[in-house]
Amino acid sequence: MTRRCILLLLVFVARADAQPAASGFNPGLIASVYTTALAFMAPRTLDPVPVGTLTVWGLRGLTALDPSLTAELRDRKLLLMTGDRVVMTEAVPAGQQPAAWAATVVRLYAVAVAVSPAVRRAGTQGIIQSFFDEMFNHLDPYSRYVAPLEAAEDRARRNGRASLGITLTQRDRSIVVQQAASDGPAMMAGLDPGDTILAVDGEAVRQLGVGAVERMMAGPLGTGVQVRWRHGDAAPRSADLVRALVPPETVFAAFAGDMLVLRITSFSDNTASHLAHDLTDGLTGSHRPAGIVLDLRGNRGGLLDQAADAADLLLPSGVVATTEGRDPEADHVFRSGRNEMGRGVPVVVLVDGRTASAAEILASALADRGRAVVVGSSTLGKGLVQTIAPLPDGGELFVTWSRVLAPRAWPLQSLGVLPQVCTSLGEARLRQQLAALARGTQPMAQDIAVHRSARAPLPAPEVVAIRNTCPSGEGTDLDLAAAQVLIDNPAAYAAALLPVMP
Repeated sequence: MTRRCILLLLVFVARADAQPAASGFNPGLIASVYTTALAFMAPRTLDPVPVGTLTVWGLRGLTALDPSLTAELRDRKLLLMTGDRVVMTEAVPAGQQPAAWAATVVRLYAVAVAVSPAVRRAGTQGIIQSFFDEMFNHLDPYSRYVAPLEAAEDRARRNGRASLGITLTQRDRSIVVQQAASDGPAMMAGLDPGDTILAVDGEAVRQLGVGAVERMMAGPLGTGVQVRWRHGDAAPRSADLVRALVPPETVFAAFAGDMLVLRITSFSDNTASHLAHDLTDGLTGSHRPAGIVLDLRGNRGGLLDQAADAADLLLPSGVVATTEGRDPEADHVFRSGRNEMGRGVPVVVLVDGRTASAAEILASALADRGRAVVVGSSTLGKGLVQTIAPLPDGGELFVTWSRVLAPRAWPLQSLGVLPQVCTSLGEARLRQQLAALARGTQPMAQDIAVHRSARAPLPAPEVVAIRNTCPSGEGTDLDLAAAQVLIDNPAAYAAALLPVMP
């Protein structure tokens, strides 16, 4: 399956051989970067933009490097000017071939480097950055260029870093495991949260700080490290561990009374599998929950396919989300299967104004399909999907290529998810709403109907009016309290649910 994410929802393409950007002026590298970028963008931007237009937009980024320089298109000629003086005139290519436009721009840059100390100081990387900064100023707010160093960091965050899969903390003078990834080398060898680290590669760590011990445990992928630890008062244990790519832990399970609360902080490679594990444990344990709470507050998103897989765990067969764009490969219908977990167990989803992208997809799918009640405030409203292109300088290009539609066909972009139970209007209004739901009446029924009937494109005043029925806010204790009331009161929960889609 192609991997997609919104904003931070990514689609990966085959990686080209990357080379570090030169600090001087490297016309060959610049031409290669621009050719790759323009060829990738032309068929994929949400709205069609000619290669020439994209190029001219980017070329005007020269002014950001040197305010005395301007680049203009006149009568099918590109002009490089300092003030009113034309420094260079270059005929534009006859067609829309990316390589031809890139070569034309590089010839102008060569002259700009010769006449401008500021452009020379910017070097290859500064020239590339200014080009894309200006180009993307004319597109949507989420398409962007990421420079090589930052791109490498982003890839490490997405894919996981070579590690043992544990985080450490200090208690008194001891180094203790704070968290352990369930599929990481450490936990698979028997290390658990609360265990005390005694030595790494034979060196005692009691006199060392957390940072020093973490550095001892870090190392290249596939290399080994010996760890000695103690669990409680048991005898010390040792194991030879192999460093692996371990995606961050994103699912945290706990019981709050009779509710199984699953906090999902983001959507990485293993989020759906960890959620499935925690759901299985919670639903089959001795303490069967009266309800399930998915806490998505503050969740900024992540991988779209992981959000769809997470929704699949709790839904019967049907649509989870749809993506639509100009490129046929951007069009996709995400569907759930028949393996619904916790059938008959009430589900409440907590959201707030920081809930975004993949988290909004999960919340909207469960709400639209009549499987969960969403509680909180209007979410952020990030409903555009980016695809990623690796560039020859080691950087990456994020290009918005599709929009996300919820199961009932309304757009997530700008609108966000409107909760069925609103907590952001204060405790008094929440009590009134819960009381009405207990009587079988949904006070927000009309607002929800208007929201779910909205279709793109939407004028800004209409978006604001819809969202203001439950303004964005930060999550509070009212959210979990409202979830408890709904789970304890089947009539209120039923009144808050949307009808099940056919």
